[in-house]
Amino acid sequence: MDYKIFEEKSVKFKHTIIAASLMAAGTAANAAPSNEELWKMMQEMQQQMQQVQTQNQQLKAENANLKNKVEETEQAVEAVVVATEEAANSPLFSGNRTSIGGYGELHFNNLEDTNGDSDKDQIDFHRFVLFVGHEFTDDLRFFSELELEHSLSGDGKPGEVELEQAYIEYDISDQTRVKGGVFLLPVGILNETHEPDTFYGTERNSVEKNIIPTTWWEGGVMFSGDIANGFAYDLAVHSGLDVSKEGTKTSFKIRDGRQKVAEAQANDLAYTGRLKWTAIPGVELAATVQYQEDITQGNVAESDGAVLFETHAVIQRGAFGLRALYAQWDLEGDAPEVAGYDEQMGWYIEPSYKINEYFGVFARYSEWDNQAGSSAIDSEFEQIDLGVNWWPHKNVVVKLDYQFQDAEDDTATELEGLNLGIGWQFY
Repeated sequence: MDYKIFEEKSVKFKHTIIAASLMAAGTAANAAPSNEELWKMMQEMQQQMQQVQTQNQQLKAENANLKNKVEETEQAVEAVVVATEEAANSPLFSGNRTSIGGYGELHFNNLEDTNGDSDKDQIDFHRFVLFVGHEFTDDLRFFSELELEHSLSGDGKPGEVELEQAYIEYDISDQTRVKGGVFLLPVGILNETHEPDTFYGTERNSVEKNIIPTTWWEGGVMFSGDIANGFAYDLAVHSGLDVSKEGTKTSFKIRDGRQKVAEAQANDLAYTGRLKWTAIPGVELAATVQYQEDITQGNVAESDGAVLFETHAVIQRGAFGLRALYAQWDLEGDAPEVAGYDEQMGWYIEPSYKINEYFGVFARYSEWDNQAGSSAIDSEFEQIDLGVNWWPHKNVVVKLDYQFQDAEDDTATELEGLNLGIGWQFY
């Protein structure tokens, strides 16, 4: 019942009362109403009073019903809130504390060896990776990365199952944190961030593959923190490389020395430090230094310490992008010097242009040499890559590029041709 209607009827009833009173208290000049007229007026007043009482009772009933509905709604909302909180705290509910993600990439290579018959024509599901993380508290978390390479692993199979990351990270303060376990080293551009939708080109660039060597993880402890004016640092003590091949012919090639924290020899630990500057949006400048007392873990007497220096720039200003990197190893001792591996270096520069949110083009020039310390060996490689990336979604990419490779040694494998890939990540 509308309160406005009730108010109007109440006013009408009052007017009737007043009119009746005036008639009863009229002056003698006005004739008094007859008994019949008075009876009629009283009956009308009684009917109006009954209507007002009925309407008042209806309003009270409606108010009581409305109050009950409000109370029922409040109880239902409270029950939903309680159920949601219980579900969020339940171990079966992973959306709050446990996170799952991953990435993968499929490659097609159609490459011709211009110096010989080592052509590469193949389709390879290069890697499939799963992330699993868990937040114990706001300050304590776990992260892991499990990878299957080349689809199949086992005896006689081309692939491997690898635990690329598994560490606990703790926030000491708002500016400082520490992690312990297996983690990616803070070196280069791709080593920590190498999901396929984050870089140009089907294959990872040859400099970071052969010199750094990406992807490179070790077991140990790392402190990281933020400094004023956009500076950040990382300091790590961890397991090191072993290029001795456990007593077989020593190669001294850096990529061959990764132990992947699989019963890794730890006679000599390694120490890594990085300083990074990101004060300007879209700009990253960084430098990393690593020292290992013996890169052969004591297995080669004529080998001594090894030092890695790496620096890079990543710039993204609007549609224009630029990546540039330089890395160099210096290996001490007679054994690596005789083989020419006492110096290993490489660099590349990669400009790119994002046409729109879906398409981008790039060009890359690279040089690397794993035996740069020898003047008697022509071991330098050069490579030019030209290509396009298509992102149908920001986390899904299709890649097409063409590579031109040139080796100083006319007998070395030179691969020229087409690369095609599809990749994605989710989290």
